[in-house]
Amino acid sequence: MKIVLVGAFAPYRGGIAHWNMQLADELALRHEVVAINFRRQYPSLLFPGSSQFEENAPPGSAPRIVDSINPLNWLRVGRKVRGMKPDLLIFRYWLPFFGPCFGTIARAARSGKRPRTLFICDNVLPHEPRPFDRLFTRYAFKTAGGFIVQSAAVAKDLKEFWPQAIFRMAPHPVYNRFGARTDSTEARARLGLRARHILLFFGYIRGYKGLDVLLDAVHLMDAALDFQLVVAGEFYDDRSAYDRQIQQLGIGGRVVLFPEYAPTERVRDFFSAADVVVLPYRSATQSGIAQIAYNFDVPVIATDVGGLAEIVQEGKTGYVVPPNDARALAAALTRILGEDIPRDFLPHIVREKQKYSWAHMVQTIEELAADVK
Repeated sequence: MKIVLVGAFAPYRGGIAHWNMQLADELALRHEVVAINFRRQYPSLLFPGSSQFEENAPPGSAPRIVDSINPLNWLRVGRKVRGMKPDLLIFRYWLPFFGPCFGTIARAARSGKRPRTLFICDNVLPHEPRPFDRLFTRYAFKTAGGFIVQSAAVAKDLKEFWPQAIFRMAPHPVYNRFGARTDSTEARARLGLRARHILLFFGYIRGYKGLDVLLDAVHLMDAALDFQLVVAGEFYDDRSAYDRQIQQLGIGGRVVLFPEYAPTERVRDFFSAADVVVLPYRSATQSGIAQIAYNFDVPVIATDVGGLAEIVQEGKTGYVVPPNDARALAAALTRILGEDIPRDFLPHIVREKQKYSWAHMVQTIEELAADVK
């Protein structure tokens, strides 16, 4: 097949761009693939972080031609895609903000019954709702022949919002763009960490991700365990509220902040240094952080929200706790730090991550493309 894949690619930063680049590479093993990138992904006024781009990242091979806020550009891009005569047009969909852009490109690209159009959905509707979310999403979804979802939680949301949807579910593949695990002692030395045990909270910091609950849990844990919590990620919330909480709880000596986006070359150190990755989310559909953890053979403690519990085998690859429950989270963290992690968890993680393969994702896309009009 000739496939056009529309989404964020390098030099844009973050898990979605990394995922899209990996998918393009995997699809290209079996198909002709054209990746189309954003010229402007978000207007600066709407972007909460310091930069949309990864510092020192290679420019990437996907041409940057899509302007997310220019309707005339959407029509031009759609006509350009139509001229390519693809068999399949795939959009990576994670925010309703992109609904008008993607929906217009899909309409302008269509000639007769081609291309067939698929949406790979991280979310159907966002964790933090805004006006017009449902309207924008409907506009985009009306162009879709089929959908790929990566968790049962997103499948449920899709069925409720778009009952007529034809979809397939394929688990979020393991990220393997960051290399293999390195020696934990050396990784900790590079990061300046000295505790016996390292807990890792990784990724953008927003209210729904529950960092404040994790800080309360750290306060409840016995300091004699000799641990540090590493928080590695850019604050999209007001950082001062977290700083005040750390000070008021008196846990400054147990929390190490790396308050900036982690470049690709540093991701390996954070996960190689960690004994456990913590996802204390209040709400979620899925998270690629767990798949990064599994790539580095690190167990996960996650809350029972959305699709997070689907990827944690209780007592084998980690533990699942209720959301907004600092005591339960502290108990699970205390328990896992008392385990022999290589012996008790590693064999299960190695087996579990085998089902999160890119080959399975590609096969699912191929099967869905064959079924849709």
